[in-house]
Amino acid sequence: MEYEILMEKAQEASKNAYIPYSKFPVGACVLTENDKIYTGCNFENSSFGLTICAERNAIGSAIVDGERKIKAIAVFSPKKDMCYPCGACRQVLYEFQSENGIDIILKDGDNLKIFKIEELLPGGFNL
Repeated sequence: MEYEILMEKAQEASKNAYIPYSKFPVGACVLTENDKIYTGCNFENSSFGLTICAERNAIGSAIVDGERKIKAIAVFSPKKDMCYPCGACRQVLYEFQSENGIDIILKDGDNLKIFKIEELLPGGFNL
């Protein structure tokens, strides 16, 4: 699957973000090992610690559908180029990466930049 399609879906998902406090929308789109696609957006809560990131929202949707291995994820915010996943999301991505790892796709202007999870989370925790 073309990574541009994943980024387009992440952009669409960001439009549904519930962000009354930060005003910082994020959308994510995961591609599983079975070539299924799931999207998610961030949603905030007045008890800030209960806020859910777009990446974990999309991964949760995949898990509900029985998926366990993710090949790629696109992350997008209209407020910031190169919207990297937070540390918590990096650890969750590390947990569900496919045998070949996971590509993390970010938008940099009109270009896509692709990173492996090991680049963004060297020595990720795993039992």
